[in-house]
Amino acid sequence: MTTPLRKSLYVGIAGLSLVGAVTGCAPSTQSPSTQSTPAAENGGQASTSSPSSSATSGSTTGTSTTYKDGTYSADGTYTSPNGQETVGVEITLAGDKVSAVNITTHPSNPNTKKFQGEFASGISAQIVGKDIDELNVSKVAGSSLTSGGFNEAVEQIKSQAK
Repeated sequence: MTTPLRKSLYVGIAGLSLVGAVTGCAPSTQSPSTQSTPAAENGGQASTSSPSSSATSGSTTGTSTTYKDGTYSADGTYTSPNGQETVGVEITLAGDKVSAVNITTHPSNPNTKKFQGEFASGISAQIVGKDIDELNVSKVAGSSLTSGGFNEAVEQIKSQAK
C-alpha cells in the first residue's frame, strides 16, 4: 500500500527526471530569440530552437574535389509524419562554392507546405558563399526534416558536377 507521502515523492522524482531529460535534449541556441517547432515537422516531438541554424562545416580529408561551375538540380526525399515528401534543389556553383540556391517545394499537405516554405526562405542565407563539400544542413528557419531531402539532393548535385 502506497502512502500519500510516498506518492508525492514518486511524482516529484518523475517530474525532475522529465525536466532533466528535456533539458539534456534541448539544442544550444546561438541567438537570444527562440521559436517553438511544431510537433508535425519534428517527428512528433515539439522543441525550442533558434529561428535559423547555419549549415555546418564537414571535415575534408586533404584532397580537394573540384566541381564544374554551373547550375545543377536534383530532388531529395525525406519522411515526415505525413509520409514521403520531396523537395527540389537547384544550386549554382562557382569555384566549388555555392553562388545561388533555389528551392522548389512539393508539399503534400498544409504542414509540409509551411515547413518547406520556411526552409526555402531561409536556406540561401545559410549556404551561399560556402564550399559545397562543407554543406551539411540540419535545421533552417524551424524546419528540421526538409533538410534531409536537401542534403540528399546536394549529394546528387555533387555527383552531377564532377
